[in-house]
Amino acid sequence: MNLQETLSNQVKQAVLSSYKVELDTVEFQATRKEFAGDITVVVFPMLRVVKGNPVQIGETIGNYLVDNVSSVKAFNVVKGFLNIEISDSYFIDFFNEIKQESAYGLVAPTAGDKAVMVEYSSPNTNKPLHLGHVRNNLLGYSVAEILKASGKKVYKTQIINDRGIHICKSMLAWQKFGEGETPESTGLKGDKLVGNYYVKFDQEYKKEIQDLITKGSSEEEAKKNAPILLEAQNMLLKWEAGDEEVVKLWKEMNSWVYDGFNVTYKNLGVDFDTLYYESNTYLLGKEFVEQGLKSGVFVKEEDGSVWCDLTEDGLDKKIVQRSDGTAVYMTQDIGTAIQRIKDFPDVGGMVYTVGNEQDYHFKVLFLILKKLGFDWAKNLYHLSYGMVDLPSGKMKSREGTVVDADDLVEEMAKTAGEISEELGKLDGYSDEEKQELYKTIGLGALKYHILKVDPKKRILFDPKESIDFQGNTGPFIQYTYARIQSILRKAEIENSDLKSTDLHPKEKELIKQLQLFPEVVQNAAEQHSPALIANYTYDLVKEFNSFYQNVSILGADNDVEKQLRVQLSNTVANTIKNAFSLLGIQVPERM
Repeated sequence: MNLQETLSNQVKQAVLSSYKVELDTVEFQATRKEFAGDITVVVFPMLRVVKGNPVQIGETIGNYLVDNVSSVKAFNVVKGFLNIEISDSYFIDFFNEIKQESAYGLVAPTAGDKAVMVEYSSPNTNKPLHLGHVRNNLLGYSVAEILKASGKKVYKTQIINDRGIHICKSMLAWQKFGEGETPESTGLKGDKLVGNYYVKFDQEYKKEIQDLITKGSSEEEAKKNAPILLEAQNMLLKWEAGDEEVVKLWKEMNSWVYDGFNVTYKNLGVDFDTLYYESNTYLLGKEFVEQGLKSGVFVKEEDGSVWCDLTEDGLDKKIVQRSDGTAVYMTQDIGTAIQRIKDFPDVGGMVYTVGNEQDYHFKVLFLILKKLGFDWAKNLYHLSYGMVDLPSGKMKSREGTVVDADDLVEEMAKTAGEISEELGKLDGYSDEEKQELYKTIGLGALKYHILKVDPKKRILFDPKESIDFQGNTGPFIQYTYARIQSILRKAEIENSDLKSTDLHPKEKELIKQLQLFPEVVQNAAEQHSPALIANYTYDLVKEFNSFYQNVSILGADNDVEKQLRVQLSNTVANTIKNAFSLLGIQVPERM
């Protein structure tokens, strides 16, 4: 039982014994800096059931706590706020409990609990991953790791959009203009090579539109009738019919893309437990259209199309099957969700990491699955996130103006190197060590800059701003971790328990900050927000740096003080490492 739970029970008991009424809840907040105390009870909400002066009520509860709770040493009341001072011995006992826990704050899954499947990335196979995909991957991976750390079993997955007109455009352009080139012959990553032909298709398509307009067609007619588009549409029909040549080319070009994606995922430090492919799932869900028609969830219109009427739920009517019997994306997503539960029967919920432009789609999807009677549908969550903008403006993949994910990672490492060299941070390193560290710093800066922002907010990403060794940045936190490792290399860490001693205020504040970590992990899991972990870590690092500047660690007055401060530094470093692991960020042992 943590301090807040203990105090909550005792405050309720104090009110019961003094006023003969029961409190449902007790509201706590951090004590304001200008008042003595470690935690504050807010008295005002109690006035709903406790009649009296809030200051007097606070005094009564405070006296009860001092008399009955050994860890409460004093209190003061300011208006309706009861500020409670906790004994140093309580904080030392707490610290003795956690200081040797290498996985402090992280909870192992409980056997028998339902698992969670987290979907992220889910790219199209006609282009390389770009900056938007980077935010998606970093968010999805981090949320999966946070859910794991909160005690859930987690499966990471993606559905690869490997069919449709977009891939046919790349295929057709390669056929027309590629002259047989391959990733091997060009030295290009496969996803970049295929992406170049997607851009090439768009260039040729625009030329043909202009030609048709010049010959008298309207713009709308030209867009529909451009020969290269008609060829691409015909290629898609051939693929759906199983044409041997088209399918062979499709498989070959997709294999190039998968190889390229795997390199990018490795560079980003993300992984997956299982993969789904749209080419295997696009027909899923049609059997549930029949089931929904029988149960009255869906209605067939006169033209044969099938719809779900959600107007009573505040939404609109949604088509789930076209009049020609073909499935739409919604049908596919219904089928894929159901298939995943069949494949992984221990899954009890899913998280979809998809941009906020799809908010409505997922409201509809989740509601339809509930109406179809799937109990697990109540545990579906859309991890909706905002776009990533650059100082230079928006990205357009078909025009080739995107920020390529691989190029971005490389540029971050390069920028980290330039800034590190300017600051003289890496004197005494070999060139190989420097290059490895630049990658760690650059990638840490990128991930932290993206993950410290609430997922729902739009981001303006400036690479240089993110690589700063001061302020709320990844490199600042990495540098503090490395500083602690430097201290620990000069000191011997004794693992024996600390005895009661008077704590310096900075030592107490640091322990109080450490106390928060397990709760932050649980809250981050509940809210699906890596930003809570990122900003907690920054607060912990700020608290450590204040401690470091105000007390001497290795030059402490006596061995007891030195042992406490060294152990405290070690536990802070371990907590930074644990927190950053949930964000997918590495911490360097020296910098």
